[in-house]
Amino acid sequence: RITGTCFKDFRFSSRGDASKMLEEALGYAREHGLPKVYVLIDEYDNFTNQLLTAYKDPLYEQVTTKDSFLRTFFKVIKAGIGEGSICTCFCTGVLPVTMDDLTSGYNIAEILTLEPEFLSMLGFTYKEAEVYLRYVLDTYTEGQDRFDDVWQLIVNNYDGYRFLPEAEPLFNSTILTYFFKKFAVRKGGIPSELVDENLRTDIGWIRHLTLSLENAKEMLDALVIDDELSYNVSDLSSKFNKRKFFDKSIYPVSLFYLGMTTLRSNYRMVLPNLTMRSIYMDYYNEMNHIEGNAQRYVPTYERFTEERRFEPLVQNYFEQYLGQFPAQVFDKINENFIRCSFFELCSRYLSSCYTFAIEQNNSAGRSDFEMTGIPGTDYYKDDRLAEFKYFKAKEAERMLALSDPRPEDVAQVLAYAKDTKVKFPHYHVRSYIVYICANKGWKCWEVTP
Repeated sequence: RITGTCFKDFRFSSRGDASKMLEEALGYAREHGLPKVYVLIDEYDNFTNQLLTAYKDPLYEQVTTKDSFLRTFFKVIKAGIGEGSICTCFCTGVLPVTMDDLTSGYNIAEILTLEPEFLSMLGFTYKEAEVYLRYVLDTYTEGQDRFDDVWQLIVNNYDGYRFLPEAEPLFNSTILTYFFKKFAVRKGGIPSELVDENLRTDIGWIRHLTLSLENAKEMLDALVIDDELSYNVSDLSSKFNKRKFFDKSIYPVSLFYLGMTTLRSNYRMVLPNLTMRSIYMDYYNEMNHIEGNAQRYVPTYERFTEERRFEPLVQNYFEQYLGQFPAQVFDKINENFIRCSFFELCSRYLSSCYTFAIEQNNSAGRSDFEMTGIPGTDYYKDDRLAEFKYFKAKEAERMLALSDPRPEDVAQVLAYAKDTKVKFPHYHVRSYIVYICANKGWKCWEVTP
């Protein structure tokens, strides 16, 4: 349907054929000396991506090749730009695959995604997010008193996206707005779910992308154990077709375009924030058949809310979570896996009481794990810091025999605690050192200055 004074007497003679309808509208604009048309297409590849990842190749080919309706439609746009009735066409999509497969019909396309001057369109800058947060606090809460607490939470969960290695980090605008909406409705209460469930990619999608369970597990291992994926920087700016989409070397680029990973450097991609770490730990657990039965965990976490003892959380993690893994896995996992999986488990049961941070930047370094009581709850001002150390089986006996933690580990965690106390002097900070010794045992000490 076309409305407005310019097209007041226009009527389509064709129905059900988008290409012919567009040709008619453009013809009318030319004949009546109307201004050039701007064509805006949102998520032009939504349905083709669905076909692509569901292995419906015949349907995908019908849509994108020869005289398909999609290719014909883009040919009309190309012709309109060529003869001047269309000023420009602006398309948004997810993957550059469909545009590549449309090349012969629409070979005038230019991908702007990674042009430096357009990067800030892809999310909120720090300055924009700060203005947004202050507006929400002034409008829906009692003022700016909680700015520092909430700012730390949104940085940990929604920040960290870089679309060029040297670019300014951006907040994910979709999930940040989701948080602010929930935060506003609760008059400043922190929502128990920090990410919209609709944004989680179905694990079947990853299986489709990687073509095999073995490839999917290898990719997840790289992200949750090694904390990075290698990539070829030239693949980011190039279009790639359907065949190349399923090439193993392109997996990181596909995840990048889906917003699941971000750039650490010209060579490495990483998970951008806690939201993505949590999602990928879920995938890892599901793909490796790690049982999430609440009976394994609820009694311990229920008791924690009453007694506030940290050590039983470590014991439960070691016995009920790590206890499900075969022995050979303990030769592969590392401290990154330990802190990520411990965080995911704690956040699963304590997200209504605490917010979480892992690898928190501060002046003394990067603290492994921190959980902070949510303002407005009985847990507010309760802050727990933990430094995890992981040891392979060959070191387990020696480390488990220790009656006290190593002095350098004590100094490390206390430096982090001091930094937290400087930034948030009203917090009651308690510090812990945790040794996980393969599948042989664990140690946990609370340490004080």
